[in-house]
Amino acid sequence: MDMHLSPSETARRFGVSIKALRLYEQRGLLKPARTTNGTTGSAWRVYGPDQIARLHQILALKHLGLSLARIAKLLAGPDTLESVLALQEDVLNRESARLVRALELVRAARGKLAAGQALSIDDLANLTRETVMTNMDVKEMGRTLKPFADQHFTAEEQKALKAALPMSQDDVARFFSGLIAEAQVLMKAGDAVSSPAAQDLARRWIAMNTQFGGNDPDLRAKGRAVWNDAMSDPAVAARLARHREIFAFVDKAITHFNALTK
Repeated sequence: MDMHLSPSETARRFGVSIKALRLYEQRGLLKPARTTNGTTGSAWRVYGPDQIARLHQILALKHLGLSLARIAKLLAGPDTLESVLALQEDVLNRESARLVRALELVRAARGKLAAGQALSIDDLANLTRETVMTNMDVKEMGRTLKPFADQHFTAEEQKALKAALPMSQDDVARFFSGLIAEAQVLMKAGDAVSSPAAQDLARRWIAMNTQFGGNDPDLRAKGRAVWNDAMSDPAVAARLARHREIFAFVDKAITHFNALTK
């Protein structure tokens, strides 16, 4: 017989609050099963294998930075569990490879120190990159690209772009982090750039860009120059490899969207 868990048991075993379970239910993301109390005849919420599988998908996608609204749209299709698990496997494989590299660097550094050798600047830079600068988010990516941006945008242009932001810098970072995570999900699910979900993502990406100068051809050209310069730096290109794939997908989706809306 399949096990069914009460809300409190589900919350405890999966690290969520009962309030969160109710919120997922209210948003239409998670529909608990019902069981009847033999004494009172009242219906109790319970969570069986199907509900727990759905909860896993919700939590996995939240961990990647997607909003509940976007999760609802992504989980509306069939066979979503396999797509979410494939995405998790890809993320964990990347993290596993990074941890192996980091462990090798730490061991090598300890070996040098034990042999009485000093760590070089390159040794320390590599060690920092692999053991401290992990999980690059949008804000960190901005800091990484800043030296390249300074070569193409004047201080006045950068100030004007910040002033044109439709929300705080933290909110903009969260917005684009969500879009990037969403694009990654679509790529792992095998969605084409012309799919409705990819086109909806492209529409929202364009709308945000438009609010701070995205329609200015000079600014677009400078933005591309910043990215191309960053990609010509081997160290930066290696750190942004995942984002490079995602941005290529988004760029194709945007190109398709623009072709349809001309």
